[in-house]
Amino acid sequence: MDTPTLLAHLHHHDTALSLPRGAFLRWDDADLHRAAHTGDPEGYALLGLAPGVRPWQRARVLLQILAASQAGLDDRARAVQARVARVLTLGLPPAHVITVLLALRRLRANHKHTTRTALRFVLEHPAADALIAARRPALRDCFEHALGTATARGCASRIAGGDTASDYLQRRLLRFLTHPAAAPARVRALYNADNAAAAAGGPAAVGEPVLPVDTVRERPATITATNRGDIAATLVHLYRGGPAEDLYAALGRYVGAAAAAFPRFTGTVALVMDASASMRGYGDREWAALSQTAALRMVLSQVCARLEVIETGGDERTPRGATDLATGVLDALGAGPDLVAVVSDGYENVFPGDLARVVASLPHAGITTPVVFCHALFTGSDDLTLRRPAPALPQRGFWHQDDFAELLPWMFGHCDAGAPWLRAALHDRLDALDRQADTLTARIAA
Repeated sequence: MDTPTLLAHLHHHDTALSLPRGAFLRWDDADLHRAAHTGDPEGYALLGLAPGVRPWQRARVLLQILAASQAGLDDRARAVQARVARVLTLGLPPAHVITVLLALRRLRANHKHTTRTALRFVLEHPAADALIAARRPALRDCFEHALGTATARGCASRIAGGDTASDYLQRRLLRFLTHPAAAPARVRALYNADNAAAAAGGPAAVGEPVLPVDTVRERPATITATNRGDIAATLVHLYRGGPAEDLYAALGRYVGAAAAAFPRFTGTVALVMDASASMRGYGDREWAALSQTAALRMVLSQVCARLEVIETGGDERTPRGATDLATGVLDALGAGPDLVAVVSDGYENVFPGDLARVVASLPHAGITTPVVFCHALFTGSDDLTLRRPAPALPQRGFWHQDDFAELLPWMFGHCDAGAPWLRAALHDRLDALDRQADTLTARIAA
């Protein structure tokens, strides 16, 4: 599995899955998803939970892991896929999940893990009553595909006649559920419009996920140098001459808390840190880019077993001079790192184009160390037209401390040493989302 390519695709490609009437499923990147799943089923499923993955890409991951056979997978991989599927059925907009389940029907894919996931969505989703009221025909189709039409209608007939826990229902329906007590009423609602409306209190469209997979970020109405996260804000106050003792104490707490969100990276990162005059900025933007760059350096210093910092220009307290990124990259490679990360605002004013030429020459010199470019931005919508000194490099922007949650997996995903780190980070993320899902589904039992 080509992790950097797949992760970039998951972050940027958000075309919807569609099911035209009487036509095949429209899934424009199916080959990419199938190949990634075949290469590493567990890692592929986990990548669907990476911060910043687009909702329709998460829907594709759900579709792929439900459509594919699990024959030959070990217990660990099966368990991870089952847990990811549960999180995604709660963490995606319900309409996306319904599209996936109807696509499985169109593809005639119906494995045991497919059945289990579909039934739990239809009958145990925290908003199941409202969903059945709003999308009853579609959910009934999903229910019948999961069990088979004859079995599904047989279960519905028995439930309509008063059966709620017979051996027949247990073997054919209830054994797939976590909280079977709510199932009979919802099966009745699937086959009776009056029951559906009564159970939901009237039809209601449910459009939002019940489990936010990514933290919802509130963008400030006005972005300043000091509302870009606690670390950067504290650094700005220090650069402006604030009370050093108190600020340094707070800075240590903020950096420690931010770094604690990530596993330990056991490899070596060489950080080419632009400390030229342009990084200081001016007016309302003074210290914004440099403070965010320094914040990243501080977090990486606690996350990485070895961090080599190569400053170009001045330093983070006294930025000065011009930007010589090419020499910085060459110096960084001399440290023998697993990854070189260039962090800059993108203005290269010593031998413009030199970074691009150096990067292009590295493979010819037998150097295979990955090099990535991290854009220090003022806002997420900065114009980068004149700020791409090496367009061929993998590039990603960041302007807020919260961006580190996406930036670090993207960075480490480019090197071999980052593979175990990325898997550990995504397992931690799955564990946290699983606990939230447990809380949500426990409401069914209550």
